[in-house]
Amino acid sequence: MPSWNIHTAHVERLLREEGAEALGIRDVNAFLLGNFAPDIYVGYMVPSTTYRIDYKLTHLAQREHIPLPRHDDFWDFYVARQDHVSDLTLGAWAHMACDHVYNAHTRTYLARVGVKPGEKARVGKQGDFALFGRTLDISLVPHVDDALLEQCAEFGPYRILERDARAAVDVAERIVEKNREEHVTGEPDYQLLTADFFEAARQEAHEIVVAGLRAYAATL
Repeated sequence: MPSWNIHTAHVERLLREEGAEALGIRDVNAFLLGNFAPDIYVGYMVPSTTYRIDYKLTHLAQREHIPLPRHDDFWDFYVARQDHVSDLTLGAWAHMACDHVYNAHTRTYLARVGVKPGEKARVGKQGDFALFGRTLDISLVPHVDDALLEQCAEFGPYRILERDARAAVDVAERIVEKNREEHVTGEPDYQLLTADFFEAARQEAHEIVVAGLRAYAATL
C-alpha cells in the first residue's frame, strides 16, 4: 500500500492542481497530517507510539493479504453525518481512499499476471512501492501547532496524543529527507509491478479524492 512519500505527493498534487479553497481545505498543515493519521497507531510507520490500534480498526478493513480500507464508510460516518469536519479528518479520508485504490489495483494486477498471495507477492510489491515512492519529488512536511493538536484531540475515530503527533511529524520529515537523498530518476526497474500500474492507480486515486473533496466544498 502507499507509504507516506506517496501520500505526500498526492497532497502536493491536490494543492498544486486544484488549490486548497476549491477542495474545502482550510488548514493545509492539518490536512497533510491527516493523510498520515490512519497509520500512526498501527505500529510500522511510527514505532514508538503511546499505544497501538489494530489496522482493521484504523482503516475499517478486513485483515487479509491486500486489505481494502472502507473509505466510503469512513466518509459516511465522519464526514457526511457531522456538522463540523476537521481538515485532519478530511486528510484521513483521503489517505484511506488512496490506500483502497492502490490496493485494489494491486489485487487486480497480481491476479492478471498469475501471482498468488505469498512471500513473492509481498516482497515484490513492497519493494516496488518503495521504489515508486522514491521517484516522487516531495517537500511538504507537517508541523505541530496549537490548531493541529486541537484537531488531533478531537479526531473522531480516536484521539491522537501530542507526543504521537510529534513522532509522526518526525517520521514524515525523515521520509522527505530520504526521498531527496535517494531520489530515483527515469523509469525504475520494478520487480513485479510496472510504471503503467502506478500511473493508473495514481490517477484514479487523485480523481476520487478530488471528486469527494469538491463535493464536500460545495456544501460549505
